[in-house]
Amino acid sequence: MPRAQDPTEVIRNKAAAFPEVVKGTSCVQSSFKTGKGAFLYVGPGAKGIGFKAMFRLQRSMSQATKLAAKEPKRFEVGSTGWVTTRFSAEAPLPKPLWEKWLTESYGLVSQAGAKGKPVTVRKTAKKKAPAAKKKATAKKATAKKAARKAATRKATSGKATTRKAATRKATTRKKTARKTTARKKTARKKSGRR
Repeated sequence: MPRAQDPTEVIRNKAAAFPEVVKGTSCVQSSFKTGKGAFLYVGPGAKGIGFKAMFRLQRSMSQATKLAAKEPKRFEVGSTGWVTTRFSAEAPLPKPLWEKWLTESYGLVSQAGAKGKPVTVRKTAKKKAPAAKKKATAKKATAKKAARKAATRKATSGKATTRKAATRKATTRKKTARKTTARKKTARKKSGRR
């Protein structure tokens, strides 16, 4: 009897083709991570029956909710933005659906998706900003930081001197009180009183 082909293989290959993806394992699921977290979990279903894939969605959440209402055994919408899909080799996930959700999930989690930039499926070389532009940006940031510090110092300088003077007076009072108490104790000892 020929073994049915694993329908998660094409999903795994597509996920691994995205830039800066790290493949790992979570329990029995394969996990695909980029940027600050995972964007796909895929593997065997519960108790080894069928297959399961989990996507993190935002824009397609309404579509997923409708599918979950229509087919609750195949689609499940979680409260944290994760959508779980269950399928088999005989009834796999429709390719346009999982491709759309996979791209969206990657875009949400990756750095490019977090900044609102469109996500490209093919690998591209990173463009580096010219060194002069980076230096100018760094100088501006340093200048702004220095200006903020100076403004803060000016605003609090009068308050700080007042606070320091008050602290000095309090400290002097405490020292004087200690000395007085010590003198009284010594005088009592000398006189024989306690």
